[in-house]
Order: sequence, then structure tokens, then C-alpha cells
Amino acid sequence: MLLNKIKESNYIVILTGAGMSTESGLPDFRSSEGLWEQEDPSRIASVEALNRDVEKFFDFYRHRVLGLRDCKPHAGHEILAKWEKKGMIKSIITQNVDGFHKEAGSEKVAELHGTLQKVHCQSCGKRYDNSTYASEQYTCDCGGKLRPSVVLFGEMLPEDAVMQAAEESEKADLFIVLGSSLSVTPANQFPLIAKQNGAYLVIVNMEPTDLDIYADETIHGRKIGELLQEWDKQL
Repeated sequence: MLLNKIKESNYIVILTGAGMSTESGLPDFRSSEGLWEQEDPSRIASVEALNRDVEKFFDFYRHRVLGLRDCKPHAGHEILAKWEKKGMIKSIITQNVDGFHKEAGSEKVAELHGTLQKVHCQSCGKRYDNSTYASEQYTCDCGGKLRPSVVLFGEMLPEDAVMQAAEESEKADLFIVLGSSLSVTPANQFPLIAKQNGAYLVIVNMEPTDLDIYADETIHGRKIGELLQEWDKQL
């Protein structure tokens, strides 16, 4: 049924969450190999920490950047990029900050929470590669503080990414969720927007989600990379 839907649909939109990234071997945000077990990441990864506890902020994000560099996109990311090039899928909405969709070759990606692949100056806005953090360079040429280009606790989501995600959701005739618990707003609104506009809704997640009742199909307990490889072979 689902494979037929993929073949027949004209506007497929994908939403990815943490379950898409864990298969790449990324360290868990809240443990980071146990380094932050005594700390609340929501306090370290915040605007307040950037302004008041900057050394701890830099140290936290340097470990996240280094963890990212040890990993790479998995087969699932590659397949989605291939499908986009073939015109099978129109866009990806992601809650992840690893930047792996773009690294794999996907171009139309709405990064709701920004990306760890880039840093920018808090003062002048100049953008740098995240290698600055790997080499412990935290200051811009202008003297301002370099911060990761991600949404910190206490900040609004990027308006352009949210608008893009909403517009794509409205256009979708098949909307597939891959690895999101759908517990965070506004990401959990996009499947509902798609459904309200007539899309066929598929939710793939290890555990059931609160939005499963709205889905036309649900798949639980499957690794996304393996599942996408199966679909790709059958298509």
C-alpha cells in the first residue's frame, strides 16, 4: 500500500527527528558520553549561558561539534537525497541540527532548529565553518563571540524555516514522518497541516506517538536506514 502511495504521489514531504540521527552514531544530546550528567543542557545551551557562562557554553558545544565530526550521514540520508534528485520527494523538514541531510546531497531542507555545521558571530553575523570550534577559536575577526548556528533555549525558531515547512506541508499529498516523537511544537503541527490539506499521513517511529491516531499508516520498532533501503530496492 505505502509503496504504491510513494509511486503515485506528486508531492511527498518528509519530516525527520532524532530517530533519523541516532543511526549515524551521534552522541546523545543529554549525556554527551556522560560529560553533562550533572548539568542541565537546557541551561548550558541557552542564550543566558552564552552571555553569563560562556566558557561552559563553548565547552559544551565544542564537544557536540567534535561528536558530529566522528559521524556521517547513513544510507537513509543518502536515499532521501537520491529520491529528491529523481523528483520523488519535494522537500525535507528536519528537527535535527547535524546537517546530515544537506551533507548527503538534499537541497530543499527546512532546518527548524538550525545547524551545528556552521557558527556565526553574535555581533556582526559573519558565518564560519564549525572547524573554528574544533580548533577552540571562539572569537570573530570583529571581536564578537562565535556561536553555533542553532536555536538556543530562549530563542525563537528561524521564521523562514518555519514558513517553508508550513508551506510544504500544505502542498503535500503524502507526508512521511521519520523518527520523530512528535512531542515538540511546531514540528508536531506540520503532519496535522498536511493531513488537513488532504495528505496521506505515514508515521515511522520506534515508539508510538500521540499523533498516531491521525495517521493513515504507522510503523514502529524499525530502524529508518534499513526501512528506507528496503523501500528503495522495491521501488
